[in-house]
Amino acid sequence: MTDEPSTRAERLTAFEQVLLGRRTVRYYRPDPIPADLLAASLAAAAHAPSPHHRAPWRLVVLTRREAKERLAMAMGEAWADDLRGDGVATERIAALLAGSRARLVEAPAVVVLCTDEATLDRYPDARRQTAEQMMAAQSAGAALQNIMLAAQARGLASCWMCAPLFCPEVVTATLGIAPTLRPQALLTLGYPAQPPPPRSRLAPAELIVRWD
Repeated sequence: MTDEPSTRAERLTAFEQVLLGRRTVRYYRPDPIPADLLAASLAAAAHAPSPHHRAPWRLVVLTRREAKERLAMAMGEAWADDLRGDGVATERIAALLAGSRARLVEAPAVVVLCTDEATLDRYPDARRQTAEQMMAAQSAGAALQNIMLAAQARGLASCWMCAPLFCPEVVTATLGIAPTLRPQALLTLGYPAQPPPPRSRLAPAELIVRWD
């Protein structure tokens, strides 16, 4: 049974409102997120496409301040080491770390998304194994987008951060998770402190490099 044109139009309008409304928000109100609302947003990850239909993503959810503090401090130390190696001034490092720590700790929820290496196929050569890991990482991106859109539809805002990619072992050890779980990204979530400013986006002509 097909949808009536009016139903399709309503669904498209609702989808575009969510899609176009999603923005990167780094500052949130202190209001906690109700557990059922957060869980419903996270559940959207399960509807992302995945290699071999194995759903290789796992989530670590942090809402307690102490847990967010531990992760922020551990990741901050790893980042500081990198910055010192780059020759960044001590004062600048302190400022960068303070801002990063505040964004994590003050967010009502921090979600670390990992890929589960145990779900991947095994190959005897590095080329195919690397491709297998990249498939899982691409799938993780789809899962993240699902979560962000589901959160947007529920009145929440989010910010994607790639920092775990630069210190995966530190994140794994700090969170106390299995070594087969490889941190790929984290999301901060909460009610936006203020509406984000407008931002331009690429037009289709800028996105598409070839159309035969």
